[in-house]
Amino acid sequence: MANPKLKTVVKPSQNSNVITRRKPAAAVKTAYSVAEREEIFRRFSVQRPEPRGELEHTNPFTLVVAVALSAQATDAGVNKATRALFKVADTPQKMLDLGEEKLRDYIKTIGLYRNKAKNVIALSKMLVDEFAAQVPETREKLVRLPGVGRKTANVVLSMAFGQATMAVDTHIFRIANRIRLAPGKTPDEVEARLMKVVPKHYLYHAHHWLILHGRYTCKARRPECERCVIADICKSPEKSSDIPAPLVELPPQVIGEAVE
Repeated sequence: MANPKLKTVVKPSQNSNVITRRKPAAAVKTAYSVAEREEIFRRFSVQRPEPRGELEHTNPFTLVVAVALSAQATDAGVNKATRALFKVADTPQKMLDLGEEKLRDYIKTIGLYRNKAKNVIALSKMLVDEFAAQVPETREKLVRLPGVGRKTANVVLSMAFGQATMAVDTHIFRIANRIRLAPGKTPDEVEARLMKVVPKHYLYHAHHWLILHGRYTCKARRPECERCVIADICKSPEKSSDIPAPLVELPPQVIGEAVE
């Protein structure tokens, strides 16, 4: 039987010139050009020059509590419950002094109120014990608080501390996928893509513009394209109009009276 031929493996010498080709950077996943994205957010900025979140609060602590309570609940519903609550407990220590049982009485109109009350008391205790009763200004520390996830942390960083973040709630997640601005399968994926596709100089207000657009115009059941200022740019397969609504500044927001 003939001996099989062995293949000779030639290893490059240390002195050989090896050309390493870098893979091209992955393109940002969006249906819009840079110019189109710039125009989308320019129009939002004209429509709402100073957009605001619609949860009532008086300081960073009450904001943390309000956002934590808003999970699977409407802003309007949370506001109704917290108006009386924040009059008696607007600091971590006052919340601890109020206690879980009395706290439940204030928020019992909100869904999942028992578990939320437990979390609010626990986060208040952590703030007192570990953070000198002050709300921390970093995402890493905020997400350690009971009941506080990445979305809540991003809202607090933006609204309380002026940081440019992207808090992906149900409205933003829907909008990013529906209009193909930053499609993704998870909120974290959508957040990462939005941080790349939104023009940097519009990033600070972008999450509020997108939330309000989803809440009042590009609604979940049926988008009201006839009222949309970006109807001509929008690439959603669901849209019913290519004619943009007049680009005018909207009346000032009335916080606490939002219709969900």
